[in-house]
Amino acid sequence: MKQDKKRRHCATMEVFHRQADIFPEYMRAQALIESDIDKVLEGRKTLRFAAPAKIQVVVHIVYHTPTENISDEQVRSQIDVLNADFRRQNTDKGKVPSVWEELAADCFIDFELAPDGITRTQTEVASFGTDNAVKSTEMGGIDAWPTDKYLNIWVCNLQEGLLGYAQFPGGPSDTDGVVINFRAFGTMGTAEAPFNLGRTTTHEVGHYLNLSHIFGDGRSNSCEDTDYVEDTPNQLGPNYEKPTFPKISCNNAPHGDMFMNYMDYVDDDSMFMFTKGQAARMKATLLGPRASLLATKPAIEDDE
Repeated sequence: MKQDKKRRHCATMEVFHRQADIFPEYMRAQALIESDIDKVLEGRKTLRFAAPAKIQVVVHIVYHTPTENISDEQVRSQIDVLNADFRRQNTDKGKVPSVWEELAADCFIDFELAPDGITRTQTEVASFGTDNAVKSTEMGGIDAWPTDKYLNIWVCNLQEGLLGYAQFPGGPSDTDGVVINFRAFGTMGTAEAPFNLGRTTTHEVGHYLNLSHIFGDGRSNSCEDTDYVEDTPNQLGPNYEKPTFPKISCNNAPHGDMFMNYMDYVDDDSMFMFTKGQAARMKATLLGPRASLLATKPAIEDDE
């Protein structure tokens, strides 16, 4: 189905359900991961690292036209956005409503472009879908660098207004990583409003680190859906474009939906926070299923 290019569209759940059908062990791995994360977080108000966790990133540029072959500077602009957003150093953090200011989190996760970590592959494929073909040399893309050591990000032309998708922990190793439309990557060059502030990659890396959409995993499309994080309000479904605060759903008055969260579907300039609960979930993921990404295991500080 063709998507509205003015509205955010993330295919992470679509890709997850397809892979889970093909690889039943993926569902089993996810269940075990969820249990392990619960154990790590049990009894904790927060999960605090003594020093930031550092993730090495490789960016695979897969291009059909010269325009799609984005510059190194555009790649670096995206790494800068990831570091600002995950460390709560984003310049728009002051837009968080005062009722949630205390929940806004420095996730204590840093991102670093790996040495020679930009690859360029010219392809005969005009645009890619959600079948992970861009992650395969045989299918017109490029194979991943070792996914246990690097966060692999593929940047390409995606079909029908799709902005990106990610793979949750526990899935097949050869397709692990994040895919982003070249029109929604970084803050310059080919990046197009309203997705020109790098927040599509922030959103998808959130999935990669085991965050669900803030409106839930979409299993029931109701207020019973959950994102497995206690400090995010329940909401009925995705918010788009530039909502006005408060936006009420699921009996969550007076403050309503936390639509300015990176894991909703609003425009780039309308999302500017992770919560402490989301940060704890991502850090627990880095202590568990994503632990191999880190050169050293982060020391954990006691709760205050």
